[in-house]
Amino acid sequence: MSNAVATEIKVLSAGAVQPGMVKVIDSFRRETGHDVTVTFATAPSILKRLGDANIADVVIAPPAVLDEWVKAGKAASANRVTVGRIGVGVMVRDDAPLPKIGTVDDFKQSLLSAESIVYNQASTGIYLETLFDRWGIAEPLKTKTTRYPDAAAVLNHVGKSKRNEIGLGAVTVIIEGESKGLKFVGPLPADIQNYTAYAAIVVADNVAPEVAQEFVRYLISPVAKKALAGAGIE
Repeated sequence: MSNAVATEIKVLSAGAVQPGMVKVIDSFRRETGHDVTVTFATAPSILKRLGDANIADVVIAPPAVLDEWVKAGKAASANRVTVGRIGVGVMVRDDAPLPKIGTVDDFKQSLLSAESIVYNQASTGIYLETLFDRWGIAEPLKTKTTRYPDAAAVLNHVGKSKRNEIGLGAVTVIIEGESKGLKFVGPLPADIQNYTAYAAIVVADNVAPEVAQEFVRYLISPVAKKALAGAGIE
């Protein structure tokens, strides 16, 4: 254990990194004796919690969200640790035929042919909305698209569906969902792939600054990098 007294810290983290982050947190607990209470939320939700008092000791989110925490004086410093980046992937229920997504045209045609499309309202969904609009297919897709606030609802919807349905989301979340009735078709074609980066900051005026800093440093340790990579976080 790093300190004589075990300490608990609170982490507010983007949900996309959850599959890898839970493993990192477990390792940190074992190696240091400190405890970590973690809350996973979407990037927009993390931004909305900016004004909440004592919400967290460490925040893990896309850089643009962390920038707002820094501007608001909520970060201990502007320094941050890079956690990694996550791409967008395609999913279907585990007994559904696999759509073709090998090329941009394949992916586009699969979307137009699907009975239903499901994705979130967070970082991934914002990118996809912009992409479909740029392609000029936003209108025909709109009538058959369902969007949810978070990834968990997307996975639940696709896993229970009986339709010819395509789900879209962070690769990490889809890989984790393969044990819940889903099948990972693959990442988006390289030409249109969109990566969301994630980083960590220590929150200003937190109750355990030394342990918070220790946890952030742990995120770039060999153990943490291995756990994150195994979950699809590059």
